[in-house]
Parts: sequence; structure tokens; C-alpha cells
Amino acid sequence: MKLLLKRIARKAGYTIGKLYIDGTYFCDTLEDTDRLNKGMSTTEIATKKIPGKTAIPEGTYKVIVNTSPKFKRLLPRLVNVPGYEGVLIHRGNTAADTAGCILVGENKQVGKVLNSTYYEERLVDMLKHADNISIEIV
Repeated sequence: MKLLLKRIARKAGYTIGKLYIDGTYFCDTLEDTDRLNKGMSTTEIATKKIPGKTAIPEGTYKVIVNTSPKFKRLLPRLVNVPGYEGVLIHRGNTAADTAGCILVGENKQVGKVLNSTYYEERLVDMLKHADNISIEIV
């Protein structure tokens, strides 16, 4: 299964995107500020990254679904993201809820996603039995 996250609005305090699953639009996304360039080394990432306020670098990552120790529920987890640990796709409404993760929902208010619980639950249901999941972030 292939996920594609297209970042469409890079703002000072957040980033809005559109998430596609196997080529079909699924929902909107909210991330922290996009301040890293694709292909940066972990050393370069460390110099530009503001912990809890920086979106992960563009690229393609393996995704697994497992129980989050923090949230105590099944969530999609991105694997081997340079300079990051514990990057999840989950519910939340503002950039303050992301800490480097990807929030899912509907971007119907400036700087927010709404109905995020609904989209998180649908996404987990779709992914929990899938094999070879990847996400490309562009």
C-alpha cells in the first residue's frame, strides 16, 4: 500500500498537506513547520531542526502499524526517518499537537485539521492488515 503526502501550504507555524492512499485522496494533513530539505544529512538536520516544531524531511519511508507506548493504541509509525524517532500519523488539531508527527483530518479552519479522530480510525483500519506500506512525502 502506498501513501502519498503532498505538502501544499508551507506557513510560518505549520504545514498543510493532502494524503492519498494508492492514488486516491483520503484526507488533509497538518504538520509542524517545513524547514528541512530533502537529502539533508542527520548532521544538517540537527542544525536546522527545532525539536517539536519541525516537520520531517521529504522522502519515502516505510510505515508499520503498532501500539504507541505514548498513546496506548494502534497507530501508523514511520520507520528510519533521519534525525527523528517515534514519528506517527495520528489525531490532533493544531501544530501544537504534532511534535514532528503527521496529523490527519479536514483543513476547514486556518492552521487546523478537524474530525481527526474519524480519519485516524479509518486510516488505522485500512493499514493494520496491509503489507509493504510506504509513505512518500513531497
